[in-house]
Amino acid sequence: MKKETMYTTLYRKYRPRDFSEILGDQAVVKSLEAAIRTKKVGHAYLFSGSRGTGKTSVARIFARELGVTDKDLYEIDAASQTGIDNIRELREGVLGMPFESPYKFYILDEAHMLSRNAWNAFLKTLEEPPAHVIFVLATTELDRVPDTIQSRCELYSFKQPTREILAQIVSDVSKYEGYSLERSAAELVALLAEGSFRDALSILQKVLTVSKDKKIDVAEVEVVTGAPRGEIVRQLLSGIAKKDAGVAIKAIRDAVEGNMEARTLAKLLIHRLRVVLLMRYAPDLADVLGKELSEADVALAREISKEPGINSDTLRIILEAHSTMAYAAVPHLPLELAVIDICTKREEARK
Repeated sequence: MKKETMYTTLYRKYRPRDFSEILGDQAVVKSLEAAIRTKKVGHAYLFSGSRGTGKTSVARIFARELGVTDKDLYEIDAASQTGIDNIRELREGVLGMPFESPYKFYILDEAHMLSRNAWNAFLKTLEEPPAHVIFVLATTELDRVPDTIQSRCELYSFKQPTREILAQIVSDVSKYEGYSLERSAAELVALLAEGSFRDALSILQKVLTVSKDKKIDVAEVEVVTGAPRGEIVRQLLSGIAKKDAGVAIKAIRDAVEGNMEARTLAKLLIHRLRVVLLMRYAPDLADVLGKELSEADVALAREISKEPGINSDTLRIILEAHSTMAYAAVPHLPLELAVIDICTKREEARK
């Protein structure tokens, strides 16, 4: 991973500069490398995937590997240039020859934001562009890109990076910046990033900014990000394990009163429940899983894994609650109802 001192944000400073630095999406990388090697480069590509997964970074690397210089690389924000007039300007621009490269390379970011009229105006150019033009359309919402456009592009789907990959990246970047990041702190940053390279490094930048001794533990990440404190998550997990709805709901209430995001609390709970189940059914993974958590979290997970109170149904109920929280009138209500359902089922089973 190479530094770019000309940028200030970590995401730009540590943006990958060639295909060898791309983590994840190896299928996409291999396909593009093969196209370059065999000289079978298409004229239009469609990169789809959630935000922060590296679509534009890969597009820039692709252009660079094809010998395209900055003078012949054009990045267009389709979200702010959605109209037919913008596309007409683009159609006129592609007719000119490149300044000093084999191709004129156009990256249309947020391509799904183009209007219907703009798509119609763009279709002919996309179908039969000049030989010296390559288009890469990037989108987070593939279903909003017309089928007529998709059928004229080579489609590549970008997957979200795993939490393990994100944790490794933030650990490496911290080291390059001269900081020491506790493993459990890196895991929390990765979890909060929700599969986005950009978000992971943005969160890390906030954490590094406030650190005084350059030694960062999970508590510092919790403070900076507003993530529920480890003790609250442990109280919630313990309450669920003991089928004590009162304890669990109080933990949720404490989190809400502390202005902690309800869905983040649910996500952390899901992560802890997963660890508990894996420790029970795949004990060989215990040491690996232990590195993801603080010592207090590991101790509680080991204790609970020996008890039958938490099972796969428990995790499913919490997963369902998390999926509905984004649309709930009261964000934390689905989690409270899930806790009540889990504890009530235990009480009914006793009767």
